[in-house]
Amino acid sequence: MEFAGEVVLVTGSGKGIGKAIATQFAQEGAFVCINDVVREDAERTAEELEKLGTKTLAVQADISKEEGVRNMFDLLFERFGTIDVLVNNAGVGDSLMVEDTTYEMWKKVIDINLNAAFLCCKAVIPVMQKKRHGKIVNIASVAAKKMSYHGGAAYTASKAGLLGLTRHLAYELAPYGINVNAVCPGATLTPLLKMSTSPAQLEAELVRFPMGRFSEAEDIANAVVFLCSTKSRMMVGQAIDVDAGELLAWTDFNSYQKYRKDRLRKFLGQ
Repeated sequence: MEFAGEVVLVTGSGKGIGKAIATQFAQEGAFVCINDVVREDAERTAEELEKLGTKTLAVQADISKEEGVRNMFDLLFERFGTIDVLVNNAGVGDSLMVEDTTYEMWKKVIDINLNAAFLCCKAVIPVMQKKRHGKIVNIASVAAKKMSYHGGAAYTASKAGLLGLTRHLAYELAPYGINVNAVCPGATLTPLLKMSTSPAQLEAELVRFPMGRFSEAEDIANAVVFLCSTKSRMMVGQAIDVDAGELLAWTDFNSYQKYRKDRLRKFLGQ
């Protein structure tokens, strides 16, 4: 098992994509710290991973605040003494037009999606520099490379900022043997998406994906674990898209195909 005995922190890992990431690391022998703002979710996931034979730590913390981050790392270092992998996964979204977004809404999204990642990175950098080894993966979004269909401007801006942070950290930390990269999920079929979107809406959205299906949380986890493995040792500052081809599509596939078939018939004089 590649990560046997390594210490991994996944923020926002009580459920969804974060839980899938934490689970894969646990399956590979890592000791995993489960962070979530909801205590019950963190503890439930930690208990499930303990059954895989690894050590876990459940920490309820609001990591958008410095005190929350400081307390979380105090508990982590008290339990494990070090950290090898940080996955900044915690995130929230908004879905309003800019004109309807209050400053409080904007700040909440930026604090959780971007500022929390900054604070967590600051906490692990001295430890990883001293070890001259470490992996940091930021969970951004394809919204960082275009805009978000579901999320609002604050979400898009926060994820774009996270990619900027990734590039700066990658450049500054590479000389210390620390790899910093990002994963950009597209629409992912998590329990939250299923709960907030009707089956009819989900079906209608599939036209945006050339592969004709949504990514699953495990697909995102696969990319994260790869970026933390020895197989990606020369990758720094990269942002891997896991999006079923969403970024390739400027329109839905059916409309794309029809346009070209119509052009062909016109060209052939049919």
